[in-house]
Amino acid sequence: MAGFEKLKADLDAVGARVFAASVDPVDKAGEVAAEVSFPVGYGVTREIADKLGSWWEERRSIVQPSEFIIDASGKVLTASYSDGPLGRIDAADVIKFINFREAQSRK
Repeated sequence: MAGFEKLKADLDAVGARVFAASVDPVDKAGEVAAEVSFPVGYGVTREIADKLGSWWEERRSIVQPSEFIIDASGKVLTASYSDGPLGRIDAADVIKFINFREAQSRK
């Protein structure tokens, strides 16, 4: 999440909004939210993970990283599902993706 916070001005410039969510209770998620300028949800359950198509890790009772780029109409443009710290969507890649889509729509 720090990478998204670091590129906040660039994300704002392309009209991107960032939201995060966690299995953590509200107080723990609040600690994370205090370090970023975007909303951080809390209390993600297995039911929510299932609705997102995310991988729920039974051993630790956590949802593994699930990231989405969604357009203004609510359509999922791309998604990334990870089972650990690798393969996550990078903030700079979000900016490139949005710029690419915008350039393609002007053709």
